Amino acid sequence: MSLHDRLTEDLKLAMKSRDQLRMDVIRMIKAAVLNKEVELKKDLDDAEMSRVMTTLIKQRRESVEQFEKAQRTELAEKERKEISIIEAYLPKALSPQELEQIVASVLTETGVHSLKEIGAVMKAVMARLAGQAVDGKQVSDLVKAKLK
Repeated sequence: MSLHDRLTEDLKLAMKSRDQLRMDVIRMIKAAVLNKEVELKKDLDDAEMSRVMTTLIKQRRESVEQFEKAQRTELAEKERKEISIIEAYLPKALSPQELEQIVASVLTETGVHSLKEIGAVMKAVMARLAGQAVDGKQVSDLVKAKLK
């Protein structure tokens, strides 16, 4: 079952069970995917849909940070719940050890040893992680740590 079909089925189930938060989140995902499809003028495959959802998660994490700074814990908690619902549709995230192995192998393959060439390393690492649910900031921090 494609990710698109799974979202549609889960939306129906959420409507039947009157789960308002899940309905809202699934509708938000579908709207973001539809906007991206209109922008690209083509249907998105599962990997592209995963990238859209990763962006949504990143936005939610930034919101949580802002709400906590403003001491709005109820809103931060709602955003965390939304993140967990979105993450359920993404492929299993890589463990920190697996991510570290990939970064180390890319560094040995490219032969890069200075921070000046971080762009080339990041490009190679992100290409290898295509379709995976990874946080670019986490990858960047790991690459910087390895290059120091």
